[in-house]
Amino acid sequence: MADLFDSLVPDEPRPGAAPSAHRPLADRIRPGRLADVIGQGEVLGPDGPLGAMLAAGSLSSLILWGPPGVGKTTIARLLADQTDRAFVQISAIFSGVPELRKVFDSAKLRFRQGQGTLLFVDEIHRFNKAQQDSFLPHMEDGTILLVGATTENPSFELNAALLSRAQVIVLKRLELADLERLAQRAEREMGRALPLTGEAREALLSMADGDGRAALNLIEQVMAWKVDRPLGLDELSRRLMRRAAIYDKSGDEHYNLISALHKSVRGSDPDAALYWLARMLEGGEDPRYLARRITRMAVEDIGLADPAAQRHCLDAWALYERLGSPEGELALAQAVIYLALAPKSNAGYAAYKAARAEAKKTGSLMPPAHILNAPTRLMKDQGYGAGYAYDHDAEDGFSGQNYFPEGMKRPVLYTPVERGFERELKKRLDWFVSQRARRGG
Repeated sequence: MADLFDSLVPDEPRPGAAPSAHRPLADRIRPGRLADVIGQGEVLGPDGPLGAMLAAGSLSSLILWGPPGVGKTTIARLLADQTDRAFVQISAIFSGVPELRKVFDSAKLRFRQGQGTLLFVDEIHRFNKAQQDSFLPHMEDGTILLVGATTENPSFELNAALLSRAQVIVLKRLELADLERLAQRAEREMGRALPLTGEAREALLSMADGDGRAALNLIEQVMAWKVDRPLGLDELSRRLMRRAAIYDKSGDEHYNLISALHKSVRGSDPDAALYWLARMLEGGEDPRYLARRITRMAVEDIGLADPAAQRHCLDAWALYERLGSPEGELALAQAVIYLALAPKSNAGYAAYKAARAEAKKTGSLMPPAHILNAPTRLMKDQGYGAGYAYDHDAEDGFSGQNYFPEGMKRPVLYTPVERGFERELKKRLDWFVSQRARRGG
């Protein structure tokens, strides 16, 4: 999907373009210079990656990564203008091998005639590996300068070979102040102010959710209304539906939000944790996925500091299955609050990982003979079970014997923290360590 002109000054109509009155507002105020693009100063400024490339006259292939409506298409067009290259745009959604072959053939012809081609590929992450690989020889011999646009994390979606030949440029979501500048440019183009009160104007721009194209579409809608006075917030809300928040359950946003939820719980912030949980549920996330991830948080980040946390999560999961939505989601929310406020410990998690590492390192060492069962005479003759101390018969129910393989240096894997129930476990562990040393185990 073509990605917008997030900022704008009036531009000269392109040859063959529709008359100004019939062109969409966003097209009429498309920026004519990179300096006029709103919201991406960190990238386009003199010290930014694109600004520095242009100043040095050494523009490389690029991957523009950012949410919808932040200027990916516009930046690509302006880069072609500034470097005197032909601008060719395709979409990975609608293009296959035959279309790519035609594009490359045309680019080769231009190259032989002394003109370069800037090939803009929208939704480039939708191309498969073979299609992505087809760009490589044409990038390497200079036939094309590739500018790909994606809303997904390139490190997950694009081939390593393609990424090694292109620089990833991260474009950020537009802030409210950026959208206000965009609205002012639209007002200058249309020759009148938005018929909204200050509060309603801010609400309108907030509805765009950082998307410049969405903001311009909303502005164009409001400008078409025939009203004799500025409309307030209530009137605006009745006339316009709030735009749904961007959320792709299988894409980058999915992983960003679950990471935010997990880290908010780990950081003992119930308000932030509830916010991210709500964001995911509002975006249509499967509550069962959230129930599983919430239970994982109890295992990884709370562990034995509060053993009841895992049971609480499992109960919330079961309650959701019994109640369904929306009531069952309240059980998940309560589990999130409980986890955020519970004492935290990853000691069990760290101990398990350390144990796995020891197991890989020590290979197939046998357990010590004294803790092996000896169901046959031959095994008894081999010393299996000889010298085993039955702990229930030992002083304080603890023999202090060694249970690691013979000759293996005893590792320290579990180190409980001084928080919650694990504080009690630490006392027990310390006692066992002292008794083991005293008894020579």
